[in-house]
Amino acid sequence: MVSVQVRGLIPADGGVAIFLGNEEKVFVVQVEHGIGAVIGMFLRDLRRERPLTHDLMNSIFKGFGITVENVIITELKNSVYYARLILKQENELGTKIVEIDARPSDCIAIAISNKVPIYVTRSLFNQVEDMSELLKRLDKEAGDESES
Repeated sequence: MVSVQVRGLIPADGGVAIFLGNEEKVFVVQVEHGIGAVIGMFLRDLRRERPLTHDLMNSIFKGFGITVENVIITELKNSVYYARLILKQENELGTKIVEIDARPSDCIAIAISNKVPIYVTRSLFNQVEDMSELLKRLDKEAGDESES
């Protein structure tokens, strides 16, 4: 597995482009506007007046003694990314690790809100196109616009 972080969020046609990556490579996962806004809020640690769905999920996890260990973006099939949410519950009966199939966008939001690692399988990381230069160019253009 390869550790990645959110490197940027850019509004795009029909949604938000989430740039994920590390020093080696950056790739894009396209998400709906709503979840893109949620991820942006979690990244900025903005307080919300009322709990969002991901806040509710985190409260349920906490209530049942479940911790989010990490998330893994596992594959890309027919232009659709797949991911797994890795949860751990410890109680008097022992420790239980559960992997749940989930949308990458939800996994990213939950990972950021819980400050846990985001991973990508090595095979997927090798498969995706490197968008590092595009992100640098977009960051530069945004910086140039803010100076105007």
